Amino acid sequence: MARHLGRPNDLSSPELDLIFSALSNPTRRGIVARLSEGDSTVTELAKPFAMSLPAVSKHLHALEGAGIVSMAKEGRTYHCHLEPVPLARAAQWIGFYKRLWGRQLDSLTEFLKESREASG
Repeated sequence: MARHLGRPNDLSSPELDLIFSALSNPTRRGIVARLSEGDSTVTELAKPFAMSLPAVSKHLHALEGAGIVSMAKEGRTYHCHLEPVPLARAAQWIGFYKRLWGRQLDSLTEFLKESREASG
């Protein structure tokens, strides 16, 4: 008997859209990876990328708009901080579907095993 897994209902579709859209870009994922090691300034974050400071700033604003990054201005310097809650929510959403597909594949495996045993 298949058990019903409740869908993650604490996430609104617009929130997920912002999170996954922000993470869809490799530069933004690189920024998130860097910030997972600790806070950084915009200038420090821009160093490994072959793009202008304004271009990196646009990526940061997309991450900030999704709630993944927060930025604080100190003098003329912007400090960036990774906010873990949106990433945890995205992981929760992905985890739900991972469990769902895992159960689907387990059911298929059991079906195939029973079919082989029945045929001989």
